[in-house]
Amino acid sequence: MREHTLNIILIVTVLLLIDLYVLHGIRGAFKKWKLPHSGDFTFFYWLVSGLLITGLLLAVYINLGVGMRAAFMLAFFLIFLGKISFLPFLLIDDLRRMLIVRRNRLKRKTEGTPIPPHEHAIPRSEFLMKAGLLAGAIPLAGIKISMPKGLYDYHIRYQTMYLPNLPKAFDGIKLGQISDIHSGSFFNYKAVRGGVNMLLNEKPDLIFFTGDLVNGQASEMTHYQDIFAKIKAPLGVYSSLGNHDYGDYGDWPSLADKQKNHADLIATHKNMGWDLLLNTHRRLKVDGEEIGILGVENWGELSMFPKYGRMDLATKNTDDLPVKLLLSHDPSHWRAEVLPKYPQIDAIFSGHTHGMQFGVRTNDFQWSPIEYVYKEWAGIYQEAHQQLYVNVGFGFVGLTGRVGILPEITIFTLKAGHDPSKNIS
Repeated sequence: MREHTLNIILIVTVLLLIDLYVLHGIRGAFKKWKLPHSGDFTFFYWLVSGLLITGLLLAVYINLGVGMRAAFMLAFFLIFLGKISFLPFLLIDDLRRMLIVRRNRLKRKTEGTPIPPHEHAIPRSEFLMKAGLLAGAIPLAGIKISMPKGLYDYHIRYQTMYLPNLPKAFDGIKLGQISDIHSGSFFNYKAVRGGVNMLLNEKPDLIFFTGDLVNGQASEMTHYQDIFAKIKAPLGVYSSLGNHDYGDYGDWPSLADKQKNHADLIATHKNMGWDLLLNTHRRLKVDGEEIGILGVENWGELSMFPKYGRMDLATKNTDDLPVKLLLSHDPSHWRAEVLPKYPQIDAIFSGHTHGMQFGVRTNDFQWSPIEYVYKEWAGIYQEAHQQLYVNVGFGFVGLTGRVGILPEITIFTLKAGHDPSKNIS
């Protein structure tokens, strides 16, 4: 809790300092205009800044509706991107002014002329400031154009996962993972079917789905159940629930309606032939050797997300299994509970973050604003012998767009032993 508070204070302080710097830049760009220098403009500027920062904090730490949460985060980061694009021009102009001051002072010192008390008051370059504002507007326009294009641009990410105790019969097994379908957001049946076909064309031996089948209502799957029912694998399809799968974000006429919705959602998994793991496990046997597939209900560290997961139930009677693979929707579960209490878990497969559907991701680098909320938000992580993989999602929710963080299908190859690139003896 204390760490979260310190992070909030640090983030707010940095954001306010950036806003102050940008305000001076705007005034420099329009130094002949009265409005940017007026009290009304200053009040409005700080009011908008305060609302955006407050909205961001509410979206991260308070249980808001999906649409409102996405709107707050999108508004903040789009405007923040514009500010960041403006900053280099401010810095260049400050460097220019510093060099002018230094040159003038050296000249006056050489000539023996007294240095005026306000020598440093070199006005900002109006050209640079206006160029900076234009630079800040260009990426916003580009993002607006590219956002819808990323929604169904499915990408396959290949990952080798080394497991020291993996039985020989499982060495080389191909495992597929998708997460966060959010069927209520879809509007392109053909594109979704294409994504499913991409997964099936990889011919995985088993498949994991790690939660958030819907946005809130089981009926959202009505037009897509037949597509996802095609997802089959020789060793089975195993699934878990995410925070959206409980109907907690909607208003229901009665508790009975909410409970029926949840029962319908569980039935949907069964109808598709998926083995839904509700705080339990399965023994997966190949050639007489076994590993454990465990699944817990949603467990999120942040208070805005439910803690329905029961690791004590999921791990019951699994001590003899040499490898245990856990489906747990929220990656914060790994660090908050699994690492300190369940060292017998070899790997967790999660989703939930979506990579915020906004950021940069290459083979060697990744960044998204979501990393300021989740330490583990995309890709592979390891602590000692325990691993976590976070899939950034098949679907989308709230924000109708993806920029830089594209929908993901993950294909793992399970290998016995240690990762040779880490030189573990």
